[in-house]
Amino acid sequence: QVQLVESGGGLVQAGGSLRLSCAASGTIFSINAMAWYRQAPGKQRELVAAITSGGITNYADSVKGRFTISRDNAKNTVYLQMSGLEPEDTAVYYCNAAVRDSPLVFIGYDYWGQGTQVTVSS
Repeated sequence: QVQLVESGGGLVQAGGSLRLSCAASGTIFSINAMAWYRQAPGKQRELVAAITSGGITNYADSVKGRFTISRDNAKNTVYLQMSGLEPEDTAVYYCNAAVRDSPLVFIGYDYWGQGTQVTVSS
C-alpha cells in the first residue's frame, strides 16, 4: 500500500504565495507521473499541473506563469509553488501519483492524497 500526505495549504490574501508538498510512502519501486488536482465547491475536479519522472511538466492554462510543479524523486515528493494567487484558486488541492510497487509493473497504480484546503481572500 501507498500513502500520499499533502501539506502546505492555508489561507492567503490575493497576490500571495503558498507551497504545497505531497510525500509518498509505502511499497514504492518508482513513481511515474505525479500531479496536482483541485476541486472547488460545486465544480468538478480539474488537473492543475503534472510532472513526469523525467521532469516534463504540463499546466492548466489558468495557472500557467503563476504555478510551478517540481519533484524530488529521492524523497518521493512533489511540490506545487503557487504565486500570484487569486480568489478563483480557492479549492481543495489533491495530490495524485502513479506508483510502481515492483519492476514488473510498468504503468503504475493510481493513488490520491486526502486533500489540502487552499483559500484565497480578496
